Amino acid sequence: MSRIGNLPVSLPSGVTVNVTDDNKVNLKGPLGEISVSVDKEIMVEVEDNTVNIKRPSESKKHKSLHGLYRALINNAVVGVSEGYTKQLELVGVGFRAEANGQRLELSVGLSHDIVIELPAEVKVEAKTERRSNPVITLSSVDKQLIGHVAAKIRSLRPPEPYKGKGIKFVGEHLRRKAGKSASV
Repeated sequence: MSRIGNLPVSLPSGVTVNVTDDNKVNLKGPLGEISVSVDKEIMVEVEDNTVNIKRPSESKKHKSLHGLYRALINNAVVGVSEGYTKQLELVGVGFRAEANGQRLELSVGLSHDIVIELPAEVKVEAKTERRSNPVITLSSVDKQLIGHVAAKIRSLRPPEPYKGKGIKFVGEHLRRKAGKSASV
């Protein structure tokens, strides 16, 4: 019995759901539109203000798909109603971030600046205040896409364990190492 799959997905006001013949769930909300492709064997039913996901049998494959598609549809509902945001912090002397439309320019201690073209679904904002580290804020309706973009930006200069310099998520706890100890 899938505990996640059996939970109904409640729809907030302003969110509409349409299930097509080829089992594609289209969601429309105040922040945008998103669609989720569902396996043909899994049934999606829309009743009143809830979405229910049903599976045809108790096989292991159907049980795993049941919970998966319920979670994907729930993430899409939250995305079109509230949206998702990720914040990255640049820790290091001289590290800069500048956002121009869908282009993000990073200066993170390499021999050259890095320019990243972001997808149209992701909105970016870079903020630099005096005496604090630059912060990049990403926002989107697609949880998977924003996580992928944030991980890609972090991978350009991951935080190192001695001083913590690099690109890290805001609120991320880093395990620090002790430096060299003097020999006696």
